[in-house]
Amino acid sequence: MTEEFYRIQRLPPYVFEEVNRLKAQLRGQGRDVIDFGMGNPDMPTPQHITDKLIETVRKPKTNRYSASKGINGLRKSIARYYERRFRVKLNPDTQVVATLGSKEGFANLAQAITGPGDVILAPNPAYPIHAYGFIIAGGLIQAINAPDPETYLSGVAHALENVLPKPKAVVINYPSNPTAQMVNLDFYKDAVALARKHDTLILSDLAYSEIYFDEPAVSLLEVPGALDIAVEVNSLSKTYSMAGWRVGMAVGNERMIKALARVKSYLDYGAYTPIQVAAAAALDGPQDCVDDIRAIYKSRRDTLVKSFANAGWDIPVPPASMFAWAPLPAKYADMGSLAFSKMLMEEADVAVAPGVGFGEAGEGFVRIGLVENEQRIRQAARNIKQLLARRSAA
Repeated sequence: MTEEFYRIQRLPPYVFEEVNRLKAQLRGQGRDVIDFGMGNPDMPTPQHITDKLIETVRKPKTNRYSASKGINGLRKSIARYYERRFRVKLNPDTQVVATLGSKEGFANLAQAITGPGDVILAPNPAYPIHAYGFIIAGGLIQAINAPDPETYLSGVAHALENVLPKPKAVVINYPSNPTAQMVNLDFYKDAVALARKHDTLILSDLAYSEIYFDEPAVSLLEVPGALDIAVEVNSLSKTYSMAGWRVGMAVGNERMIKALARVKSYLDYGAYTPIQVAAAAALDGPQDCVDDIRAIYKSRRDTLVKSFANAGWDIPVPPASMFAWAPLPAKYADMGSLAFSKMLMEEADVAVAPGVGFGEAGEGFVRIGLVENEQRIRQAARNIKQLLARRSAA
């Protein structure tokens, strides 16, 4: 049998694979590729969190299977975080699940609530799991153009009135990956009112809640009535530079959280217990490390915008997240984001993520991760400046 498996057939070619192959090829040739392509934090995890992990690893009992919904201590820490940060009270037993990062939480939530043929409204461009978690689960995605939050919410309103069968859920992601856009509480109030009117669920991805540069990010669950219809996923990956630890959370509506916990009970035993204990220490411990991490991203953002502008590439200033969402330079607008990304790697030793990998509406943009230090950012700008000059002279 050579026919592709059913679920694999439903997935498009993974654009980033092509970029990653080229990056590996160039590095194999000894090229020093400055990599802004993946949102992979490069800063060390704060010491007190690592110390707690080491302390807990030394206890033999912690090497046993853990709990798929998360240990009690971590779920209580998550509830305390939400009350402290967003003034949202959660029951750690019924409204909180500890996940293997926000991506796993989102994917298994999609599995838990999606039936064959269910319609889900998702933004375009979007982080791939926001659409393909539901596609893998057997759902249908109605992509809504999302160049800005207001346009997205307007498109959602139109779809809720006109799409048949009636959409099961709406995906919201602010601060956004990849566009780095933010929203205020009024946006969430309108979204909750709209969803309640149409008896629709909301799945909110708040993974970048602590990477903001002006006003703090807000939570959809701060809106009265949101707990009746919504679940929010979050992560420690960016907040505490713990991406490889794979620990996050899903919180909110009891019915959806119960469904997620049941699905997870068939699939995993939860994260390694010492990781969960250390995650609780991160949430409950001193938060100056979060301020320090945020300040580093802000400094990198400012360096990126200034140095790339000097190189001839104007990039809008992102208000949040660890990304810049950059339109292609005007002379290269017709090239397409994938071809432009490959050109940057081949001719400037700079890797970025092509916007088309985040959906058709991402064409014409690239995502630049703030995951290299300022010296490397300036070097990338110099490489790009030389590339643009060569191309203009040719």
